Amino acid sequence: MKNKFTNSLLVLAVGGLMIAGSASAQTSTTTSGAGPGVVDPGHPRVNEVNRREQNQQKRIGNGIKSGKLSSQQATNLEKRETSVQNREQKDMAKNNGHLTKAEQRGINRQQNRISKSIYKDKHQ
Repeated sequence: MKNKFTNSLLVLAVGGLMIAGSASAQTSTTTSGAGPGVVDPGHPRVNEVNRREQNQQKRIGNGIKSGKLSSQQATNLEKRETSVQNREQKDMAKNNGHLTKAEQRGINRQQNRISKSIYKDKHQ
């Protein structure tokens, strides 16, 4: 009984973090294309970054549902995802809503490290 209750609280807490992270990325007034799930036909680099963010959010969510990720692991991954979103917003704000190739490469490296961490955490 206690384990089910703890798991329920865990899922609610991480779900709240995921919603808060994506909501903060999508409510920015200075940049319209930042955040997972946002598609901007004129900015393919932004779209690629956002698709990867969305995919990694799904992977984290699936890890929580399956029990392969602990709440602490999920919280750490979410913080890192939020860091990528913040970096994307700042980079886009400097370039009128665009990402340069160099900025995209930097974000891509960050996303690669997070992706490896998701895999590692889920397969321990």
